[in-house]
Amino acid sequence: MATVEETVLQELVALIKNDEMVLPTLPEVALTARDTAEDPNASAADLAKVINNDAAMTARIIKVANSPIMRGSKEVNDVQMAIARLGMACISNLVTGLAMEQMFQATSDLIDKTMRKSWKHSTEVAGIANVLCRHYTKLKPDQATLAGLVHNIGVLPILTYAENNNQLNDPITLERVIDKIHPHVGTRILQSWEFPEDLVAVPGNFLKFQRDTGTDKPDYADIVTVANLQSYIGSDHPLTTFDWNTVTAFARLGLDPQVEDAEGEDLSDEMEAAMAMLQ
Repeated sequence: MATVEETVLQELVALIKNDEMVLPTLPEVALTARDTAEDPNASAADLAKVINNDAAMTARIIKVANSPIMRGSKEVNDVQMAIARLGMACISNLVTGLAMEQMFQATSDLIDKTMRKSWKHSTEVAGIANVLCRHYTKLKPDQATLAGLVHNIGVLPILTYAENNNQLNDPITLERVIDKIHPHVGTRILQSWEFPEDLVAVPGNFLKFQRDTGTDKPDYADIVTVANLQSYIGSDHPLTTFDWNTVTAFARLGLDPQVEDAEGEDLSDEMEAAMAMLQ
């Protein structure tokens, strides 16, 4: 007889295979901001107008622009100043990432707690990814931040399913189901959101620790791989117990896997600031 975990997994895999799983949609402010930022005829004022229609998002963007990670010589007082400092593409990515927080909410206590924990972890990984990207790669820090925020977006439809399925009222079973299929679901979601290919690849690749990319240059999945592992330092998470020397992403980033003994600059304060910027 199949276990609850096996039964639920079979149901979810069938939903995915038949394109019947309900995938989340990006919030309107994120969609409009992206369309505006990609429009060659749009101006910074046009993008500012989109963001200013959402009071909460306006406050978040100004906070980010004034954070220690982004801060310039002048304090940013409005969205247009933030766009002037960070650029339209960067602001659009930040809006997309920050808007997703409103999707991580549920009605039942177990699911709500799991969603909030997932979002908190995403912001931690995103903050670390931002700093790693700036110090160890030539990739775009705002894209790395967004990659961190979406790396486990696949948990959302699974948790939505669990909210309506009494079989998944056990936290341990729920966690096992999530671990097994969230990378595949996350890939489907980012494809449906028409994200760039290098970000679509993140959910499916960040846990492939021996991944061979055929190049010595890091990609966003590499950054998220390392950021995800570093986020667990000091915890009892299972990912702290295996040999990080086997993780190929460290080499592509030029980092020593023995993070606590790593040579060079101590980035922990900067990472803390980047995490705080997103919360």
